Formats: sequence, C-alpha cells, structure tokens
Amino acid sequence: MQQDTLSPLPAPTTFLFDIGKVLLDFDFESSLIRLIPDTVSNPHERIRHVLERKNALETGFIDPSSYADWALKALGSNASQEQFYQAWQQIFTVNEPMWQCVRKLAAANYTLILISNINAIHSPWIFKRYPEFSFFQHRVLSFEVGFLKPDPAIYRHAINTFRLNPALTVYIDDQPQNILIGKTLNLQCWQYDIDNHPAFENWLEDKLTTLGR
Repeated sequence: MQQDTLSPLPAPTTFLFDIGKVLLDFDFESSLIRLIPDTVSNPHERIRHVLERKNALETGFIDPSSYADWALKALGSNASQEQFYQAWQQIFTVNEPMWQCVRKLAAANYTLILISNINAIHSPWIFKRYPEFSFFQHRVLSFEVGFLKPDPAIYRHAINTFRLNPALTVYIDDQPQNILIGKTLNLQCWQYDIDNHPAFENWLEDKLTTLGR
C-alpha cells in the first residue's frame, strides 16, 4: 500500500482518527441476520438493501425510529425497534493494537480528534460502551454535521472548527477515497489496513522517532 513517503513531513501535533475498521472492527451482517426469521427468503440481499440506505441515517436525513421501522419491514422481521437498535449496535469488536497507539499518543499530549461516518443509533451509545473514547478531545460525526466522508466539507469542518494546520495533522482512515480527499487538503495521511497493523505502527514509530517525539 503506497503511503506518503516521498519527502520529509513536519512534526504532527494532531491526529484525526476514523472509527470503523480503524479503532473498531465491525460486521453488520452477522448481527442483523439474527433479526430475520428462517422462513424469509434472500436474507443477505435484504441486509444489503438495508445497508444501501444507511447513508441517509449517517447524514441525519432520516431519524433512527423511521429508519428502524423501514429496515425491519425490508428485512421481513417481526422484531421490535429496540431489538433492531441492539442488533445495529452489537456489530463492533475492539481493535486493541490501535488503541495501544491511541494511549501512547494521548500520553504524549497530542490532540486526538474523531472524524467518522456514524449515526444516531451508534452515538452516543458507542462512547458509553467504549470509555476509551475519552482519550479523544473532539469529535466530528457525520450525522451531526450533515456531511459524509469523502465530502471535503466534513474535513473542512474539522479544520475550521478546531483551527487545525493540515500540514501538522495526521489523518488515519481505511477507505482510499477518504484518504485521497485528505491528501488534497494537505493532511498527512495513512490508509490503514486492519489486517496489517504493524505497517502503521512502524510508520508511526519512525515518524515520531525521527522527529524527536
């Protein structure tokens, strides 16, 4: 995976972290499928259909109650709204190696900010379920600001709201289209692969050691 390695970059002061597939792994299908009766046909296609409309939830264009009602019908499920919310929330597993890095960065007094495509079913639940998120001083959440990555507007919101210097800000995300926009805004970018965490850790250690942090 090609990263920003062509020229020396200035010492970062701030880290922007994505959540999904970076801090937390997730699997919607194995959780949602439990809501679908065995008698319902095409369960995997139904789940894909529900997830295709997820962006409307994550931009705040549809409220959780309306989305849950629609999704349960689309799934052919007789579950309650509360059962849907629980299934929607129980998709995460902790990516502990990345949290070890977060703890080290927090101890070194870097500014840590979340920037995530996320919805009002997951937030604020996720921050109560995983108290380690308290390491992050700020959050930019798509359903609150009305923009989804890779829309440049969500990055500009973060830069303007928190008065960031992009050249001194490291951005970590798993999606190549998000990283591409980050680069156009002059952020120091790393496209993260949850199956190859050591590559990120080696890059980070080399960067911070070289820069004397």
